[in-house]
Amino acid sequence: MTSVGQRARAGMSIGSVLDLLRPDFPDITISKIRFLEAEGLISPERTPSGYRRFDVADVERLRFVLTAQRDQYLPLKVIKEQLEAIDRGAATVGAGETRRPRRLGVVPGEVSPEEFRSARDVRLSRADLLANAEIEDAFLTELVRAGLIVPGAAGFFDEDAIALAATAKALSEFGLEVRHLRAFKLAADREAALVAQIAGPVAKSKDTGARERAEELVRELAALSLTLHTCLVKSAVRGALDQ
Repeated sequence: MTSVGQRARAGMSIGSVLDLLRPDFPDITISKIRFLEAEGLISPERTPSGYRRFDVADVERLRFVLTAQRDQYLPLKVIKEQLEAIDRGAATVGAGETRRPRRLGVVPGEVSPEEFRSARDVRLSRADLLANAEIEDAFLTELVRAGLIVPGAAGFFDEDAIALAATAKALSEFGLEVRHLRAFKLAADREAALVAQIAGPVAKSKDTGARERAEELVRELAALSLTLHTCLVKSAVRGALDQ
């Protein structure tokens, strides 16, 4: 019997589960697994002394959750609905081909909460940003002065700055100057403040997985906020064209 098979028979520790998952999910942590348990997505057995023991089915559920977050950008509430459908026999999960239920509660054009995960730890120089976003140095200077792009303490930029700069450049081609884009920044700051107001108390809780729960809440609220903003702009634009 392989070492994996032996661990599966005896019940795997949370450390062993990390060893199995990390090759495919490098960011997985013990805290993340405990958070997913607290949210009811997995239910490992407990030894009389209180230690978690995971079996193969628990690991497969974790893979399902992590894959859905990474590849399909699904919020946990939707993933949980899918797992409940699997438990009812509406779909299967495990080795081989997996048939997943359709995405639930997602409307066309809805922004995914996963889009609000922190950008990868990328350090771009000013020259890198200019090249990747295909903008001129003077334009980047305007964006920085307006507070639309904020370099780090060492003067480097993150990955999100590329998309922001390129989008601002595209808008400028329609006649919108950087000063006009300040309105978008002010609106975004107000929306972010509302999200922080709701998620802040959750993050400060001493409950297990409080930080992860707060981060998930921030992503879902931000996605809903942006979806609402998109719908309002669409409605307003249609109204403007009808005038």
